[in-house]
Order: sequence, then structure tokens, then C-alpha cells
Amino acid sequence: MSRPVQARRLEGIDKNIWVEFVKLAATYSKVNLGQGFPDFPPPDFLTEAFTRALGGQNHMLHQYTRAFGHPPLVTVLAQFFKKLLGRDLDPMTNVMVTVGAYQALFCCFQALVDEGDEVIIIEPFFDCYEPMVRMAGGTPVFVPLRPNPPKDGKLMSSADWQLDPAELASKFSERTKAIVLNSPNNPLGKVFSRGELGLIAELCVKHDVLCISDEVYEWLVYDGKQHIRIASLQGMWDRTVTVGSAGKTFSVTGWKVNIPRGPLLCPYPCPFAVAQGFQRELRLYGKPESYFVQLPKELQQKRDWLVQSLDGVGMKPIIPEGTYFLVADISQFKSDVPDVPNSDEPYDYRFAKWMIKSKGLAAIPLSAFYSEAHKNNYTNFIRFCFAKEEATLKAANEILQKWKQEKTSS
Repeated sequence: MSRPVQARRLEGIDKNIWVEFVKLAATYSKVNLGQGFPDFPPPDFLTEAFTRALGGQNHMLHQYTRAFGHPPLVTVLAQFFKKLLGRDLDPMTNVMVTVGAYQALFCCFQALVDEGDEVIIIEPFFDCYEPMVRMAGGTPVFVPLRPNPPKDGKLMSSADWQLDPAELASKFSERTKAIVLNSPNNPLGKVFSRGELGLIAELCVKHDVLCISDEVYEWLVYDGKQHIRIASLQGMWDRTVTVGSAGKTFSVTGWKVNIPRGPLLCPYPCPFAVAQGFQRELRLYGKPESYFVQLPKELQQKRDWLVQSLDGVGMKPIIPEGTYFLVADISQFKSDVPDVPNSDEPYDYRFAKWMIKSKGLAAIPLSAFYSEAHKNNYTNFIRFCFAKEEATLKAANEILQKWKQEKTSS
């Protein structure tokens, strides 16, 4: 065509790290700890419910369901989150089901952000937030979590990355429409404390600002930490849209069933099975046999294995309080990575590509989760996913141990 095909609103936001690194991992890696999906099976009770939906006698399960959410699913979600939030939820108006968190977030930005509105995004952030804000006509305003390394020489925790209260307050203005909160945070694994959430809530109330709260990792919290839902804080219920994820909750990321909740169409067998899963978890809430109790225990063990492996080879992992992910400091490896002539590519990108190609181990550069203005301040880190089978993590450890031996003998 002689005329431009791409809409002008896509200018500058058409790059996507996943296109490049998924291809690299598929081509070169023996072990992929880059992408955030489990390679272990989902729970039997969920796959059995899905099989019943596909093979049962209720042929209506193969037809359209309610566009805003399968009624049994939104009903059990309203019951479940009534218990967690301490307030009644109307399943038909307070709960909606979408095809994945991407769709939920996109709909939030399109519905709530007007042209010229500012949206505060806390860095590091999952990379879809910025382009979605821009697609809606909004202006992203970035505020970073700043690392405060412990002085006792211990490994850093994601809790050591904190907002500067004065800096955060300075980002709010009469143009601010919303703030995006991601707790537990991808990529860092930070679980925001009650004090940190209270600061955000206070500023939202003061400036009459909405909160889009991405809580897809709400059940994946470790070391006895508590996930606090910002919608439960004073003054926040009427100004918060919370995005949850059945895919992350039940280890079925390919199903793409997500649950926005607030005061405010998915393939039918999936929400049928997810409804069955939540009904089970509602009965077992807080009990040892609950999947929501068992899964974080299993993932914490996997996290600890990977922390030990990375620390042993000379990387400095930042111990995450939640999510599938941990970030590691790769400052000590700059001499290992060859320079690329005439390239302005950040060190973490060059390191991640070199590690995939020369070691067969895939990870994601952390600077991909920062704005253009700030990414050069955070190029000494990469992100790993530890939500993997034991065999996968053992294979990663073997690569790291071989790497350590090569460094020792060279």
C-alpha cells in the first residue's frame, strides 16, 4: 500500500523484547529460565474439571457464555474475595472475566485514561504498561524503586528496593488520573508492605487518583510475607481496579483467564474448570491441602535452589518475596562478555544474549522493564524464572557449575 498502514499511535511502542528473546531461547538455549511460565503440570483437580467440561453431556459448555464472565465463576469469585476483602461483592457488577491479564489491563487503560491524562508507573514494571498507557492517549510518569543494599554483606532482598516517599509524592499532579501498582512485582519479586501501600493510598485519596492494581501473583508470596490488597485500605475500594490471574493462580498460564475486580470472553471450558478450582479452594481456604498453600511452599524451595546456584557461580541474586522471578546482579561478569563494535546495546542485553548463545541458559535483561530515560541506570541485572520442574533447575545448575569450573581454570 502507498499509504501508511500502521496507526500513528503505535509510533515508538512497536518494539517487544519477547519477540527477540523467545526466538533466541528457542534457537540456542538448553534451559529456558527467561519466560515466566511453569514447565510442571497444573493440579489434577483443575485438569480433571477441564476434561469433564470437554467430554461431559452438557453440550452448552461448547457455546457462548455470558460475555462478562461465566456466571458460576464470577459468583464463586465474589464469594472468595468477600472473605479476603471483608466486603460484599456483586458478581455481576464487581467481577469481570477477560482473556488474560493483557486484555484486562488494556481494557482498564482504554476505559479509564483519556488523552492528556498522566499515569504513574512504578519501575521496574511489566513491559506492557507503558505502551498500553500511550495507546490510550495517556502520558506515563515513571518513579523507580531504589535499591538500598544491606551493609552486613548479606544478599539483597526485593524488600530492599523501595520508593522514595518525597519522589513519589512529586509525581502526583492535577493531571494524574491513575497509578499502576504491581504487587507482588514482576520482575523484582517485591511484595509491597502495608506502610508502602498506605503511602500510595494516602496520595491516591489526596489527589483523587485511581489505582490499577496488578495482583496476578497474589498467591505466590514467600517467607511468611503477607500479600495486602490495596483495595482493602481506607478510601481505596471505590478507586481501585484489581487484576488477578487464574493462569498464575493455578499454574495454567496458557488458559488466559483473568479476573478484574472493582466497583465498576473467554473459551467456555476454561472458566468452567477455573470455577471448579475456586470452589475447591474456597472449601479448603487456609488448610494445608489447599493448592494456594502448597504452591508457594513448593516455589519457595525452587527459588532457594536457584539462589544457591547463582550465588555459587558469582552472580548476586536478589531474593524475591514473591512471584515466579528473581533478579541477579551480573556486575562481576563484564570481562566475560565480548564487546560488540558500534553497538549502543546495554550490558544486560549483551550479557543475556551471550549467555543464551555460549552457555545455553536463557534469562531476560532487567533494563527491558524500565523506561527509556532510566534503563541505563539498571543494566547490571538479569531476570530468571524459577517456576520450573526440578529437572529443569538441575540442568540450569549443571550449566552454572560447568561455567564456574571454566572460570576457575582460565
